[in-house]
Amino acid sequence: VVAGEDTSAFCLVRPPGHHALADRAMGFCLLNNVAIAARLATSQLGVQRVMIVDFDVHHGNGTQAIFWEDAQVAYFSMHRASFYPNTGLESEVGTAACKGTTCNIEISLGTPRTELLERFRSELTKFSEAFRPELVIISAGFDAHRDDPLGSLGLLTEDFAVITQMIMDVARRHAGGRVVSVLEGGYNPEALSDCVTEHLETLLHTK
Repeated sequence: VVAGEDTSAFCLVRPPGHHALADRAMGFCLLNNVAIAARLATSQLGVQRVMIVDFDVHHGNGTQAIFWEDAQVAYFSMHRASFYPNTGLESEVGTAACKGTTCNIEISLGTPRTELLERFRSELTKFSEAFRPELVIISAGFDAHRDDPLGSLGLLTEDFAVITQMIMDVARRHAGGRVVSVLEGGYNPEALSDCVTEHLETLLHTK
């Protein structure tokens, strides 16, 4: 993707990764897949600014911690408020020279899905305009689906196509359309399969 051979890629991986810290595993996650990819892009592939967009129902505490003091990697997360791992407050925006490279959107249980989607669009647009990424990496968790047994924020299957399109629009504006998506959570196999299909069809421009 960085070389321009393709504009998007989807990594169908297990276990997920966004809770894993630099020095230890956590929350079903052994290695932080998106963090490894972002670090490789900036350290070896010449990418100056990478934005990670995480829509898993859980906050990606590992990803945020790894890049807390790295101005080259921005982290945007929409997640359920007051929920495992109990991190990702909206007041957490980065530190020192990296202030503004972290954006957390806390969603309360019971928030109407239309309100959730509009807030995601609005906040992601503002955040990306300020950071102007050259590559977008997605932490694609589908456990905010209404049928997920662990997370659920009431989203419908088709909402993940909408979210994916919002991210792709940002990538087209700033990153030449370059998007790498990595699977995170999702614990209802049927719902996960349907959501991944929506996500892939949108990434492939077939919807």
